[in-house]
Amino acid sequence: MQHLVDTYDLTDQQIQDLLRDAKNFKHQKPIQLLRDTLLITLFFENSTRTRSSFEVAAKRLGAAVVHLDPSRSSTNKGETLEDTFANLCAMEPDGIIIRHSDNEIPKQLADMELSAVINAGAGNYAHPTQALLDLFTMMEHFDGNVEGKTVAIVGDIVSSRVASSGIRLFKRMGINVVLVAPQPFMPQSDLPQYEKLEEVMDKVDVIMSLRAQLERHTTPIFDDYEAYAKHYCITKERMGEREILLLHPGPVMRNIDISDEMLKDPRCKVLEQVKNGVYVRMAVLKLLMLDA
Repeated sequence: MQHLVDTYDLTDQQIQDLLRDAKNFKHQKPIQLLRDTLLITLFFENSTRTRSSFEVAAKRLGAAVVHLDPSRSSTNKGETLEDTFANLCAMEPDGIIIRHSDNEIPKQLADMELSAVINAGAGNYAHPTQALLDLFTMMEHFDGNVEGKTVAIVGDIVSSRVASSGIRLFKRMGINVVLVAPQPFMPQSDLPQYEKLEEVMDKVDVIMSLRAQLERHTTPIFDDYEAYAKHYCITKERMGEREILLLHPGPVMRNIDISDEMLKDPRCKVLEQVKNGVYVRMAVLKLLMLDA
């Protein structure tokens, strides 16, 4: 039984296979490879893109999907999460897709070895399918060659599981990563760190903007989002004519993370990331439910 708790669960060959399958799925509608497969989604945090993307991916492959709303589950009656999970697994699903605020929960459930576990985002540590779809989007843009490219991750990095997962995968693929944020938003890292966007604009091939999560910080760094945007919003003025690929995991806070003008710019691939997310998650489901 194989799980996807983070991208370290995948071999180099499996990552290449995932990218290949995602590309094939994007260009040719697949047969229903998972027609007799049952998946359960269990999201303890709100999600629009990730949950719907997994469900669309599963249904495109012919799988059945059951969503359990944790707010109405027996975890609210005192049942432990482990017991809830064990009871779900007793119904013999082929896999459970889980999102949780605790970094360790997906690994703990995977270690029970009752059903394949797919991490749809946990705490501030791991969001493996987001990292994979971001890599896929970059691979597409750079004609399959990302080694040696430089990505600037901009914003509230310390709170971001997208950044954390992305850093691990990008470095593994030979991509250079630099961090741009005010010091309180920086994680402990040996990566190059900058406080000003202007310092990196001529050094990078990709900018990955993150959602400003001022609510996660007990000590205010900025008076409001407008003050943050003055320093870190990706605008046409900051981008100029540079051929920089612009990414964002969503939801985008308009004119705070990225300006309205840049969201319409062809260099911005936010909606392409959403589209690619379906194909990458189809490839993940194929790997875990069929190939593995």
